Amino acid sequence: MLLTRRAGGRRAARGDAPRPRSARWRWRKARPFWGGLATVLAGLEICVIPLAPLKIMLQQGIAGIPSVLMGLVMIVMGLTAWFAPHYRGLAGVLTVLMAAAALVMSNLGGFFIGTVLGILGGALMFAWQPVPEPEPAAADPSPTDPAADGAPTAAGPAV
Repeated sequence: MLLTRRAGGRRAARGDAPRPRSARWRWRKARPFWGGLATVLAGLEICVIPLAPLKIMLQQGIAGIPSVLMGLVMIVMGLTAWFAPHYRGLAGVLTVLMAAAALVMSNLGGFFIGTVLGILGGALMFAWQPVPEPEPAAADPSPTDPAADGAPTAAGPAV
């Protein structure tokens, strides 16, 4: 399948030695990177719409202030997911709530683009789970099943 990884990848199939992963790759895999990116982009979209030329801003009036504040909060939530991934649940829920509120309070949530990106980013942040480190293999393999080595069990001798 396209989304599953082979045990070793293309390099193992060709016989090449595996490359060590870069620090940037390890940093990105250790946090909800794509959810944070979508949230930052949503916050930028919601912030930029009210920062139009001065004529449009004068007609908009005080309504532009919540748009900028909501966008800034969403940017902060996206950065929180990157730099403090243990707060990803709270940041994800707050991002979805801010994106839904931006739909009503901020130019239809950045013309729907900011709202959709915010909901997607918040959901990705909330759903992300860290990948556990693989355990090193034990040097002395011992069977976990007593019947595996042919020893009799309570049910009778192994056949």
